[in-house]
Amino acid sequence: MIVKPLTPGFGAEVSGIDLCVPLSADQITRLIKVIDDFAVVVFPDQPLTDDQHVAFAESLGPLENEAAVVSVEKQRLAHSRMIDISNLDVDGSILAADDRRRMFNLGNLLWHSDSSFKSTPALYSMLHGRVIPPDGGDTQFADMRGAWDQLSDDLKLQLEPYVCDHSLIYSRALLGFDAFTEKEMQAFAPQPQKLVRRHPGSKRKCLFLSSHIGVVHGLPRPEGMVLIRELIEHATQKEFIYSHKWKVNDLVLWDNRCTMHRARPFNDKKYQRDMRRMTLQDSASTLDQP
Repeated sequence: MIVKPLTPGFGAEVSGIDLCVPLSADQITRLIKVIDDFAVVVFPDQPLTDDQHVAFAESLGPLENEAAVVSVEKQRLAHSRMIDISNLDVDGSILAADDRRRMFNLGNLLWHSDSSFKSTPALYSMLHGRVIPPDGGDTQFADMRGAWDQLSDDLKLQLEPYVCDHSLIYSRALLGFDAFTEKEMQAFAPQPQKLVRRHPGSKRKCLFLSSHIGVVHGLPRPEGMVLIRELIEHATQKEFIYSHKWKVNDLVLWDNRCTMHRARPFNDKKYQRDMRRMTLQDSASTLDQP
């Protein structure tokens, strides 16, 4: 296993490892240490099948039970817990410009942390590139530990007690999307999470930010949302960013506890993009973690 840092202390490329076959206990232990150190890990040239992708995810921890997507009549992918990050319909055609799924998925262009809107948020996400458009469609990652470190001591003291409500309803409202069914509104009900958390592997504190935040407890909503906007602007400065340009069969794994990410646009009305994500569940709500 060869580890090559992509930026100073944030993001690494790992080679010399084949994710198509089961990893040894020693490999898993070392890999988790790399994730703890760098938060974003790129595995180039991994021609995984869906089954192999699922098996690799399961080797690192428990999977999320349900995918947070708008309901559709038929899923394109065979595995119910695999997230379809594509612009494709079940027949392989490109989604219509006004398709409800496309409108909902535009939320991936906003800075976010996966499943922060669930009572137990996400641990790791791992996205596999099957079909890549010729231009655009990069994924950017932001270092929430580095962003925390650069805040003033006074601001750190102010932020530590805050709890925020997260919901897909809040993030999609930023785009003007409100076409939720009653069942989806119930499923996406706001969930409270700490604004500041301690990353267990590195013992470093970090911001837990996301476009899914719509309320800061104890603050009038406009004041709370201004604070979140200011923090996201701080945390997404160039010095905290790694931008990944995809190649076919790249697998990128990131730690949602100490990163944010967003997709970048591409011509999704002309070019296909087939990306598939597995997501691991964290141990508990941030409110119940040390």
